[in-house]
Amino acid sequence: MERIYIPQLLKAIDATETIEFRQFIDGLDSLTPVSGVIEVCHMGNFLAVSATANTIVTLTCDRTLKQFNHRLAIDTSEDIWLFEPLPESDFPKEREITFDDLADTLSPQGYFDPQNWLYEQLVLAIPVQKFAPDAPDLIQTAESLEDDAPVIDKRWAALQALNLSE
Repeated sequence: MERIYIPQLLKAIDATETIEFRQFIDGLDSLTPVSGVIEVCHMGNFLAVSATANTIVTLTCDRTLKQFNHRLAIDTSEDIWLFEPLPESDFPKEREITFDDLADTLSPQGYFDPQNWLYEQLVLAIPVQKFAPDAPDLIQTAESLEDDAPVIDKRWAALQALNLSE
């Protein structure tokens, strides 16, 4: 995917560029190419960017440490503000940060990199807790236990089997 020159985007039909893609993304280890559509629309003082994409990645289960395949799919959108940033020499030594300072911004005379934006969205979609579909539960269910037995974490079963007497 090529970078988009923001002033040139204004000359496109409806100030919108639609990119269909099926390719591997640098930095993202996926088993299949990432396929989908990105739409970038120039709205005057911001870019409205939306994308749908999917691929398959290999993750490591946090419980069993076995690898499993996970379908990674996104359907997201983001507004990126366009304004010329101040040079660092014009910043005061201390300044209050407002909520508006926390938004993504680009120069109106700069470029938008759809591949980098897509990479960031896909990485954010990777689950924080990675559990394989066949990973065992950590806590035994009440049906699997006898009525008088306490509910314990299965990881402690090996220590309980030692049953050291005092």
